[in-house]
Amino acid sequence: MSIPFTEGKPPKPWRRALAILPSELEERILGLDTSLLDGLEEVRLRVGQPLELCGRHGSLFLKTTTGVTAHVTEGLRLSSGHLNQVIQNVTQFSLYAVEEELRRGFITIPGGHRVGVAGRMVLDRDGHVKSIRTISSLNVRIAREIPGVGSSIRSHLYDKSDGRPLSTLILSPPQCGKTTLIRDLARQWSESLLVRRKYPAKVAIVDERSEIAGCVEGVPQFAVGPRTDVLDGCPKAEGMLMAIRSLSPDIIITDEIGRVEDADAIMEATHAGVAVIATAHASRLDEWRRRPNMDTLFTARAFSRYVLLSRKNGPGTVDAVLDETGRVLS
Repeated sequence: MSIPFTEGKPPKPWRRALAILPSELEERILGLDTSLLDGLEEVRLRVGQPLELCGRHGSLFLKTTTGVTAHVTEGLRLSSGHLNQVIQNVTQFSLYAVEEELRRGFITIPGGHRVGVAGRMVLDRDGHVKSIRTISSLNVRIAREIPGVGSSIRSHLYDKSDGRPLSTLILSPPQCGKTTLIRDLARQWSESLLVRRKYPAKVAIVDERSEIAGCVEGVPQFAVGPRTDVLDGCPKAEGMLMAIRSLSPDIIITDEIGRVEDADAIMEATHAGVAVIATAHASRLDEWRRRPNMDTLFTARAFSRYVLLSRKNGPGTVDAVLDETGRVLS
């Protein structure tokens, strides 16, 4: 199986993301070919280096004149003033207002886009990141929702006898469409589109990094469905247990599991009869199983389905769907 994300018409998410740039940079990028913009995934800004545009086209730099170039020497180099202007646009001139997000290394902006931050870190007495003093680089990650991307695998995601949702783990290297896929699965289950059920599924999203629902001030910026509750900015393990205790979900959806606490919470959900849809970084099932604490989940058959993604035919290519034993399904 090798299916790229094709269903549905993707929006133009880059417009809102680019609006946080200094006006001269925004205008220069908006003047580029639309096909390049439609494939844009990241805009990277580094002090003293050229502005980099990353996406389906590869890596290109904004030229000092017009257009783009693959040559570093021809790229438009950025000053600290450029980055300061972006930060001011993102924070509305108040770093204090986003201090908690900065400690996590990124800020979520309207539209669900994320601005990753790097620079000189300030630590507290316990050695944890307290704030960022001098920002030297920014990564504007463009979030997308593509309605229908989960449709190609939906026949594998529920029990054929009663329509019960099956716990599913999405596996892939970074930037292969894991979050885009689970975002759409949340919507499809919540809108009762995956399978006809007498009682539509209730969905709880535990969105530790505000990436799935893209909440801004608690309000989802993406369509995640009318029967979906979002625990925004909540640690995964704690959020899963909170959802089980108080929200009576049929499905819990979360991103990038990997800690022993995550594994324990998933087992708790399994014992409570709640399906879990989650993601993890790995190219293959055996690679994921070698990570600490993860083989316990496999041995316990906590997940009934494993979906392997790649960028083979573009982000979101479904390479295979496996059952709980690792057998490839037709």
